[in-house]
Amino acid sequence: MSTKPTPAAPAVPASLPRRLTAAAALTALEGLALAGLGVADLYMGIAGDGDSLQALTGGVTLLVLAALPLVAARGLRLGRRWSRGPALITQLMALPVAWMLWTAGGAMKVTAAMGLALAALAVVGLLVNQKATGALGIGPAEQAR
Repeated sequence: MSTKPTPAAPAVPASLPRRLTAAAALTALEGLALAGLGVADLYMGIAGDGDSLQALTGGVTLLVLAALPLVAARGLRLGRRWSRGPALITQLMALPVAWMLWTAGGAMKVTAAMGLALAALAVVGLLVNQKATGALGIGPAEQAR
């Protein structure tokens, strides 16, 4: 009887900078917010509130979009080099959404816009930091090899 060894779970690097952990946490929060909005849209579509088909397709779209920041956040938390690109793309997509919320007006939308814009700018700042790029193996020293 042969037993196949199970692949080990990827280890979290011991020297992961706090900036990278903070970027992962904010990116995961954005993904969870998108997933929550997607679930709410699906519920409205199933419950029959408003345009059911539009709510269902919007909910599915939001759930699919939530996968990008959630996967990127996991990669950042594990110190994976590939995760920086999807995390930055997520932030670049969040900034126009924040602008649209800001220009739409209303206290709730303006508050959401400010929170989203601040989170996106914070993650970009955290991910372009020299310590974070070094921990991910990105930078001039790694390119010279």
